[in-house]
Amino acid sequence: MRVFVTVGTTKFASLVSEVLSPDIQTQLLELGFTSMTIQTGQTTLDSNAVKDCKLDVSCYAYKPSLSEDILSASLVISHAGAGTCLEVLGAGTSLIVIVNDQLMDNHQLELADRLASDCVLVCGAVTSLGETIQHWDRERHNLAPYTPGDGAIFSKFIDQLMQV
Repeated sequence: MRVFVTVGTTKFASLVSEVLSPDIQTQLLELGFTSMTIQTGQTTLDSNAVKDCKLDVSCYAYKPSLSEDILSASLVISHAGAGTCLEVLGAGTSLIVIVNDQLMDNHQLELADRLASDCVLVCGAVTSLGETIQHWDRERHNLAPYTPGDGAIFSKFIDQLMQV
């Protein structure tokens, strides 16, 4: 099994560092994961950082689309960006969201909390990633499938507002 970690376009060094830690690597290995791909964004990674990992780890900063990585993963550990959350959930891939609390005006927390309350993902913090993974392992078979919103509702609202 493969885990895909994505931090988006910003710097989220604490998440990258934590998923490479021996404790998290061991935990994921014990859950049956054998490989990890990390989209690092602006996070600078020391070349030795992946040398002693228990999982087979590959990294890249950016690519035009994350779809292939999302679809080929059994689990995605992600920042709480709206686009990434909706893409992962829409693909039907299991999702753990870790809120980047270093961002100004942290709008990610509201989205993560709402999607977690809808039982479509598990969310947590970098400082409790191990516990969040345990929570995901207990609940993953109970997570609800994601149902996308109906875009026509918003379009109809705008049409009525504009009297079109």
